[in-house]
Amino acid sequence: MELSTVFAREDAEFMSRALHLAERGLYTTDPNPRVGCVIVKDGQIVGEGWHRQAGGPHAEVEALRQSGARAHGATAYVSLEPCCHHGKTPPCTDALISAGIARVVAAMKDPNPRVAGEGLKTLRDAGVDVACGLLENAATALNPGFCKRMKTGRPYIRSKLAMSLDGRTALPSGESKWITGEDARRDAHRLRARSSAIVTGIGTALQDDPELTARLPETAGEILQPVRVVLDSRLRMAANMHLAGGGNRAVVLTTVSDEERTQTLSDSFDIETLPATLDGRLDLTAVVDWLGHHQFNEVLVEAGPTLNGALLRENLVDEWVIYLAPVVLGDKARGLFHLPDLTRMAERFELTISDVRQVGRDLRLTLLRQ
Repeated sequence: MELSTVFAREDAEFMSRALHLAERGLYTTDPNPRVGCVIVKDGQIVGEGWHRQAGGPHAEVEALRQSGARAHGATAYVSLEPCCHHGKTPPCTDALISAGIARVVAAMKDPNPRVAGEGLKTLRDAGVDVACGLLENAATALNPGFCKRMKTGRPYIRSKLAMSLDGRTALPSGESKWITGEDARRDAHRLRARSSAIVTGIGTALQDDPELTARLPETAGEILQPVRVVLDSRLRMAANMHLAGGGNRAVVLTTVSDEERTQTLSDSFDIETLPATLDGRLDLTAVVDWLGHHQFNEVLVEAGPTLNGALLRENLVDEWVIYLAPVVLGDKARGLFHLPDLTRMAERFELTISDVRQVGRDLRLTLLRQ
């Protein structure tokens, strides 16, 4: 199916608005993608909408409701190809056709195999003028987890770390509160809020006893709290930890089948048993597959050097977000990654810096795997 890829300046302006609307669902749409829609007639916006939560109306339906009869003969700008299948809601293609939409401009095709171009084909077969690919990179960046999970079955994994100027994450005692300033910590809560799940290791859970909830006062509680997941190979969790309360029910992934320990913890946590490696640790590939199977789009790792070192070695992290604080902790403090000794420079792990910006007193480095 050939699609138009010729766009006018006003097309880009209206699609930018659709993408801006889609961002309003940044913290609430899991496991669905964030989508925005703008309906335009005679150069004027007559309807807008965005997808707010799974099971609720899609962006196109919201925009059509607002536009009413004015949608007939109008253009719909959508940040993601309209769906053409029955899920929790009817197909958006049917709604657009019934409303008499004359033209649909999509930023990108839907990577969901149930759609994957069929939505655009359905519209074109019904006589709708169809175009695709406008601001595609921006649209993809808005939904990195959904896009990756639809294509590979695995989530987009982002690891968040905080370090001193000398690359240290905690004092020798394990104390780490606080290396970074308040602005950086608030920024990190935004990463939590946009994530489907937060993963930590048992070492961090025992040392810090964190809640791992997203706390953003400016959102007035409009956050779909991420699922908290603890990797605990030997089932060392305690029922009175902070992870047993707050947010939603936490999940403990383990390798042992201990009925007595499981029964003790089952009132506080959901316990799942996954395969182990030869040394008895959780198989991290199995963990990532489990996360994808449970429809987690974006996963945030908040862990110590052991888990981060293992993830780095196995190349399972898509994006590293490192907050660099203007403090020095000394060479006895703990480092970012626990790794085997490297004997040659050729063995080093290389990442690509994609973004650097100042957040309060600190720097935020965003790095991608090669």
